[in-house]
Amino acid sequence: MSFRTTASVDYVEDVSPGRGALPPRAWYASSDAKSLSLNGSWRFRLSATADGEDDSFAGEGYDPVAWAEVTVPGHWVLQGDGAFGSPIYTNHLYPFPVDPPHVPTENPTGDHLRVFDLPDDWPTEDDGGAVLRFDGVESCARVWLNGTELGEFKGSRLPHEFAVGQLLKPAGNVLAVRVHQWSAGSYLEDQDQWWLPGIFRDVTLLHRPAGAAGDFFVHASYDHTTGEGTLRVDSDVDGRVSVPGLDIDVATGEQVTVAVEPWSAETPKLYDGELVTAGERVPLRIGFRTVALEDGLIKVNGKAILFKGVNRHEWHPEQGRALDLETMREDVLLMKRHNLNAVRTSHYPPHPAFLDLCDEYGLWVIDECDLETHGFTEQGWRDNPVDDDRWTPALLDRAARMVERDKNHPSVVFWSLGNEAGTGRGLTAMAEWIHGRDSSRLVHYEGDWNCRDTDVYSRMYASHEEVERIGQGLDGGAGKRRELPFIQCEYGHAMGNGPGGIADYQRIFEAHDRLQGGFIWEWIDHGIKHPELGYAYGGDFGEELHDGNFVCDGLIFPDRTPSPGLVEYKKVIEPVRIEGDVADGTVRVTNAYDFADLSHLEFEFSYQVDGLPTGAHTLTVPPLAPGESAEVKLPAAVPDGNGDDVQWTVRALLAADTAWGSMGHEVAWGQETVTPRTAVTVAASQRPVPGERLLITLGPATFDARSGRPTTICGLDVTGLRLDVWRATTDNDDGASWQDDTRYGVLWRKLGLHRMQHRLDAVELADDALTVRTRVAPAAAEVGLRTVYRWTSDGTRVKLTVSVTPEGHWTVPLPRLGVRFGLPADAAQEVLYFGGGGEAYPDTRAASMLGQWLPSIDALHTPYVRPQENGARADVRWAELGGLRVEGDPEFWFSARRWTNEQLDAARHLTDLTPGDTLWINLDHGQHGIGSQSCGPGPLPQYFLKAEPTEFSFVFSTTG
Repeated sequence: MSFRTTASVDYVEDVSPGRGALPPRAWYASSDAKSLSLNGSWRFRLSATADGEDDSFAGEGYDPVAWAEVTVPGHWVLQGDGAFGSPIYTNHLYPFPVDPPHVPTENPTGDHLRVFDLPDDWPTEDDGGAVLRFDGVESCARVWLNGTELGEFKGSRLPHEFAVGQLLKPAGNVLAVRVHQWSAGSYLEDQDQWWLPGIFRDVTLLHRPAGAAGDFFVHASYDHTTGEGTLRVDSDVDGRVSVPGLDIDVATGEQVTVAVEPWSAETPKLYDGELVTAGERVPLRIGFRTVALEDGLIKVNGKAILFKGVNRHEWHPEQGRALDLETMREDVLLMKRHNLNAVRTSHYPPHPAFLDLCDEYGLWVIDECDLETHGFTEQGWRDNPVDDDRWTPALLDRAARMVERDKNHPSVVFWSLGNEAGTGRGLTAMAEWIHGRDSSRLVHYEGDWNCRDTDVYSRMYASHEEVERIGQGLDGGAGKRRELPFIQCEYGHAMGNGPGGIADYQRIFEAHDRLQGGFIWEWIDHGIKHPELGYAYGGDFGEELHDGNFVCDGLIFPDRTPSPGLVEYKKVIEPVRIEGDVADGTVRVTNAYDFADLSHLEFEFSYQVDGLPTGAHTLTVPPLAPGESAEVKLPAAVPDGNGDDVQWTVRALLAADTAWGSMGHEVAWGQETVTPRTAVTVAASQRPVPGERLLITLGPATFDARSGRPTTICGLDVTGLRLDVWRATTDNDDGASWQDDTRYGVLWRKLGLHRMQHRLDAVELADDALTVRTRVAPAAAEVGLRTVYRWTSDGTRVKLTVSVTPEGHWTVPLPRLGVRFGLPADAAQEVLYFGGGGEAYPDTRAASMLGQWLPSIDALHTPYVRPQENGARADVRWAELGGLRVEGDPEFWFSARRWTNEQLDAARHLTDLTPGDTLWINLDHGQHGIGSQSCGPGPLPQYFLKAEPTEFSFVFSTTG
């Protein structure tokens, strides 16, 4: 065996999909054909360039004694403690010069070597052949087995198989794989994610017996008018198909119609079957369902559906895109438990096991091709591969590998051509091929606004106003588009604190038939676990180009802890609507499912007084069909609150264990205030008394006579009490760099709201009050806030009334408006309060359930990967900490943290935040909305915190 001394690397820049791989086929596990996982520890050598080493490592007898080791599946840049290079994050900019199909000479290339023996019971060559399967390699791979080159391939998130039966030997098989980080294929894989080279999905040796099934296509439709399903399994190799639960036993290619239970995301009924050929038995999981475009709507089983979905990148904070089955299952279970019903596999086909889970647990899937050329937007899409015929074979190969692999999954209802790749002839060729290959599903692509190649009008981040117009049919557009349903394939950008405004979107979706829902961007923060930074994001690895924490824009944190955004989304899309009529004591329950009735739920009712439940009752609700409503009388009399708030709460709970949730799991809830609380009053019966050391005493508080600021309240030391308008800007406050001058975080900072100066004008003592007059304003600006603090007391309590009058011409809303003060750090470790549970802001408060809560101070902090404003509790009536009770007039927003807002604003990672010797409390009259402007629209006008004359009060007393 001879080898070239210099490796030929022309294939790296070849626009073709590769050579040597077998045609794509369905992904399945055989019942009896042997398989051998080649996952595990591989020997590894990294070179700086594609031709840095010769090919001799691929031959038998090569000794890799000096090589390192990596784990497969895995990315080499996430292993070796930095010895193998670093991750790179860009949103859409290519991290190399745009000169298709050429890539840099500096092209990290990883040689992987695995020596393996066949199991003792591995069939001989006479018993059939074998294929070597790669489920995912980024971005280009060249493969040898026992010194024989098998070929090379591109298409990172797609499967590739090679026939190897004739090359295998009982022991000492040498599998060599050369992986290049950059290739022509990289131009087609400019997805918004980390660039992570490596063999990151499974490598498997599969025995293929003589007469093995090969490829097959399960066609399982459902007729909703008759309740019958029609099954036909087309197979490359003749055989028989049996489904014992339906008494089916037919030849492949033969059609049979029987009564069935249909598959849907709500009722994912799967029938176990088997395909038997002369050489192999293949288990089948069959779901009967029909997807159609009818009456201008996406219909499944004859019913228009509403997508309540999310975009999902594959991610693990330590393994990157190398996910194991349990991590995938955790994703699906979290989705189901938070009322999601759909996933768009942004922006590539996921590991095939994920689709098995979607079949099993029930999720609608938009399966997206491994295609994005977003970086070409920087040059007006010039030279875009999707409009260049030379690239069309690669595009068609990617489409075919997706469709053929995933075609037997009932959860897949759409094929998506890819993402942010402009328009062009290549996309049209893909759409035509997919429509011709599989007429049982629809085709999606967001970039085709004229819908030439697609079956749905899809957009990203359209504003509420535009979505409303689209729902009303007032959006204009070409004739075909006007006849198609609309979805938001991306909306509600979940970056940092947010997204805001999704409840408003949902109301619009549900008001217009044409609007069939959307998919929040996105599922998980792509933070990389880091020993010094906590979680790293773009720029933390010294990237020349990067997009910072734009990669951390998920509904769950990197460790898969749900964020407040996911809790909010769960409430917004809950499949049961519970509303009340306080006047007549009834609850209106509406079934918002598409297919399921409510027989799987039980309803629990309780009154609560001052945030505490008075006892639970069963609420009898009929098993309503989808879309039906019922008025249900409350089963108990309203308790006397004696001046306290009285609410009722109704919760819809799972009546029994399901595959994804335990009995008692909360699916939906509703809450109404029956009797509002009596406003707190404090008689101004005490006068401020000057004392020694320039102190003034007023009831249970003392004040500095020079500044008028309190030094103690109810025995607690108090520092720095003053008006506060600043918050550590959120990602959505700051907006995206390409957006216009409504990026209020930028405008706030430009105006100087983060460095307000407080001028003392007067400290006035009267018989009934201590009044402090100030003006709060930023340097270099003529605008200001005339602020008056008026303190009164009845002897045991002290009341602060704050009056704020804007001066000058305010062109921006305020970030927040309230007072801030400090307490000793050890004053309290937890807070008891009556108000909304969990973080909430004006346009993210749907999930804020009123009650009494007892979080720790640390639990009030939301650990966004990039620190920012967080943790506010809404509708707080009162809060108690450290022996101090604060009551609001009216309700207020409460937050407490161990660092100042300015320190929070300056932090770039969680590890930058160090607790100090002061516990900082914010009592806010108002907060500005959150919105989604890190990529989408900002807050709606009704959530603006306008600079206008305002007055609010707080009453301080001791607890108990």
